[in-house]
Amino acid sequence: MAPLPLLLLGLFLLVLPLAAAQQMRSFSANDTAWRPTDSNRTLVSPGGDFAAGFVPAASSTPGTYRFAVWVVGASSTDRAVIWYAHSLKNNSAYEADGASALAVDAAGRLSWSDSGNGTVWSLSPAPNSSASAAALLLNDTGSLLYGGAWSSFVEPTDTLMPGQAIPGGNGTTTLRSANGRYTLVNSATLQFGSLMYANVSSGSALLNLTDDGKLILSGGTPPQLIASDQGTTNRVRRLTLDDDGNLRLYTLLPRPRRWNVVWQLVQELCTIRGTCRAGRICVPVGADSVSCVCPPGYGNATLEGPCAPKKNYSGRGNDDKFVRMDFVSFSGGAPNTLADPGPLMTKLPPQNLADCERMCRQNARCVAFGYKFGGDRTCLQYTALADGYWSPATEMSTYLRVVSSDNDSNPFTGMTDMIETVCPVLLELPVPPKQARTTIRNVAIITALFAVELLAGVLSFWAFLRKYSQYREMARTLGLEYLPAGGPRRFSYAELKAATKDFSDVVGRGAYGTVYRGELPDRRAVAVKQLHGMGGGEAEFWAEVTIIARMHHLNLVRMWGFCADREQRMLVYEYVPNGSLDKYLFVSGGGGGGGGGEDDDSSPSSSEQKQQPPLLDLHTRYRIALGVARAIAYLHEECLEWVLHCDIKPENILLEDDFCPKVSDFGLSKLTSKRDKVTMSRIRGTRGYMAPEWVIHREPITAKADVYSFGMVLLEVVSGRRNYGFRQESVGSEDWYFPKWAYEKVYVERRIDDILDPRIAASYDDAASVATVERMVKTAMWCLQDRAEMRPSMGKVAKMLEGSVEITEPVKPTIFCVQDD
Repeated sequence: MAPLPLLLLGLFLLVLPLAAAQQMRSFSANDTAWRPTDSNRTLVSPGGDFAAGFVPAASSTPGTYRFAVWVVGASSTDRAVIWYAHSLKNNSAYEADGASALAVDAAGRLSWSDSGNGTVWSLSPAPNSSASAAALLLNDTGSLLYGGAWSSFVEPTDTLMPGQAIPGGNGTTTLRSANGRYTLVNSATLQFGSLMYANVSSGSALLNLTDDGKLILSGGTPPQLIASDQGTTNRVRRLTLDDDGNLRLYTLLPRPRRWNVVWQLVQELCTIRGTCRAGRICVPVGADSVSCVCPPGYGNATLEGPCAPKKNYSGRGNDDKFVRMDFVSFSGGAPNTLADPGPLMTKLPPQNLADCERMCRQNARCVAFGYKFGGDRTCLQYTALADGYWSPATEMSTYLRVVSSDNDSNPFTGMTDMIETVCPVLLELPVPPKQARTTIRNVAIITALFAVELLAGVLSFWAFLRKYSQYREMARTLGLEYLPAGGPRRFSYAELKAATKDFSDVVGRGAYGTVYRGELPDRRAVAVKQLHGMGGGEAEFWAEVTIIARMHHLNLVRMWGFCADREQRMLVYEYVPNGSLDKYLFVSGGGGGGGGGEDDDSSPSSSEQKQQPPLLDLHTRYRIALGVARAIAYLHEECLEWVLHCDIKPENILLEDDFCPKVSDFGLSKLTSKRDKVTMSRIRGTRGYMAPEWVIHREPITAKADVYSFGMVLLEVVSGRRNYGFRQESVGSEDWYFPKWAYEKVYVERRIDDILDPRIAASYDDAASVATVERMVKTAMWCLQDRAEMRPSMGKVAKMLEGSVEITEPVKPTIFCVQDD
């Protein structure tokens, strides 16, 4: 009798081939019936990236299964089903219990049969083909094939793969979310039911998703590109209409093997129709989630149910009141019941606020009205609350009709307060004499007092007009009268003192002021910059407020408000948690340091700075450089005025949680007409990043000065070295110049690996990475030309980085440096 350990080993070796046999390359009539309860029996692609088989159904019925295709290798939480057997009429998944079976009969017909309901799903082979050749296959693109006549790519569910044709036109639905609530129609518009809430692009539609991660649009020659994943061809990608109604492009990262979102169509999730149940208001929580809350005076016993009034008013207009909710808007969706076929929202002729309120109060069915403070006197009347959401971009206030006795707190406040431009004048009258006087003396005293009062009144009125005119001219000059109604909020000094816990959490110090971390009453984390030492005083402060208030870009730091309380001047920004780019590029204590003392609107706390920051890979550095280029191009070319940043450096580039870059400190910059040149009374910028024209005073300052600074930052992003500190540790010659060194390494010595950051060089040696580094270095060389007219514009720089324009061989930059004072 064999010993027990040897017997167990033999059984283990016997089980191994049986387990391996569960992975099939094809399924045909020669195979036994395939049941959902067959453990680990799957159909795999030749490359091993995709698998097909039975998975538990998403419905609430336990013990049911669906037949699907998914991506192999991702974690259990990131595994994505890219296709499932479904009805072509409504896109609903076919489901059956564990007793059902999938089999191929002698005639070559594939059938999924349920003993109770008959055939669930079936496929037939191509005409004139032999039944023995009919087999179910899964190829390396993720397409399920059968009998040479059918492919899963022609029947998409909620996901499209690279190379999969996108059907469209004639009202055809191309994609439908797995929960069936959202659809992509004509490859161009997203709809909730029959209500459209987003366009892929104006006048364009999706064409296809390429193998290198490019999402192509129609309507241009060549077709336009709206999303890219750096061109790497050995990654799995998918375009999915998720259950929250957003269209997203995913890429499967090789290490760790998990899905990463590289593009999404809708940025403000609350603008997606149907996000919250009826009566609830959608409020964003961070960048990737939302919260649904009931408005004041409304409530519900459950967290997900619709909101209803806690108390009802009569509708006669004598026992109700209106609660103002700033930045809240509701949409006019389709009516919910057949008994009430009218619209939920009516747009009335232009009315003032009082008339809009009066018309709502006279209508017993009116539950709220909206008023837009934008000058067009937009008045909206609601008979029901649907698709409510909060966003400062709405420039809308909604007045909710509740019972007069309602005392619920209102969290939706924050419209910009009126700017006080009139200073009070105190007048004091002399005390009349107590002693009796003759008539002549009394008349003389009264006349004198009247004259004094008249003179004081005239002088006070003249002083008032003069001061009012000064403020009016300043407002007209700086554009304060054009601040949007939904723009930055004006905070009091006491509010910011409480939000920052008496200015105790310092997160950055710089030339323009000290930055503190704070938290507003609505739980938003903010960075409060307390300004000091500005040469321009009031003019520079109002310049930053007006410039930033008008600018909205994904890669620009957003300003929430400001404080102008007596001598206090503060700016309230969104808090960017990962701090500035220099902390991730440069090793502490080497390569010129981290640029201490520069502005950092939202750097981490001192305890966080002691921890070693994560190393940025080449893909992340490329995305950061491209985002910064697009932000500066927006400042130069897409604004009403021409805005120069004048101080582009890693310390002024902040990073979000996902390392999305945000450019800061562009408000304290130069503002002028796009047709004018700029003359500066003093040099602006930081040593190492200043263009030659700052030193050569006879040269005018143009947008090309920012292009030079960006080119220097781009070289630092690639090399991980500080441009003015690397000289001291490498070459002692006075002729050393960082751009010249980079040019000779790439174009003379042909050693591009020497310029790449040695910390990541070993991990990125493929052809795509080399091409990316070469494109970034070529772009930097053109940005660093000593003559301003030879440098490209920032719009062209962004296109050069994207790879959408051809980059010619650059001219070797000449030596230029700014010596220490």
